[in-house]
Amino acid sequence: ELSIEELCMAAKAIGFNAIDLVGPADWPALKKYGVDSSMCNGAELNLEDGWADPKFHDELTERYLKHIDLVADAGYRNLICFSGNKRGVSPEQGLQHAVTGLKRIIKQAEKRGVILQMELFNSKVDHPDYFADNSAWGIALCKQLGSANFKLLYDIYHMQISEGDIIRTIRDNHEYFGHYHTAGVPGRNEINDTQELFYPAIIKAINKTGFNGYVAQEFLPTPKTILGQIESLREAILICDV
Repeated sequence: ELSIEELCMAAKAIGFNAIDLVGPADWPALKKYGVDSSMCNGAELNLEDGWADPKFHDELTERYLKHIDLVADAGYRNLICFSGNKRGVSPEQGLQHAVTGLKRIIKQAEKRGVILQMELFNSKVDHPDYFADNSAWGIALCKQLGSANFKLLYDIYHMQISEGDIIRTIRDNHEYFGHYHTAGVPGRNEINDTQELFYPAIIKAINKTGFNGYVAQEFLPTPKTILGQIESLREAILICDV
């Protein structure tokens, strides 16, 4: 494993200009090396206890109001959030819970220019019982909030498992997607021809929407060595350079 400084140096060496899922403690290292924090984290409780459950709203509101200011003060833009698990609640009720909770922080996000991004996960393989396990639920949440400062983190790996139809979904709903994650299906490994998704076509579809944000590589490299893992990341850049 690499330290955050080593990761920054490796990222710069192979052509990355940003790193996802970095919290405030590591932002100084990113700034030192001129690497952007493309998706900030640290406000969430965990993946299971999220905005679709009202018993977490008070704690989440306190944490997110603080982190929105931290993100903005650091000059960053994106802050991740999660729906959490269903725990027997219907999709409709969970949606209303999420709307109620997120409305407590959305004005501050708008004021500070921070975009809250809720990640879509699959509940079939990786995250059983997760609420935001399909794009339709997430899009409905975006529509009800009605804010340009709330978007979906569209994880291509997760949504291929949940529903497929990746390119059509991106083409028809891109205005609700503020960030993308990659990984190969099945296995969550490299995005090359060892898996079923054809990423050059997917990236072209994203480009056609006029998207100017980040597509982040979030796969698990199969090589055991650091050099091999870095080479996997370098290959992913070339695959997505269309």
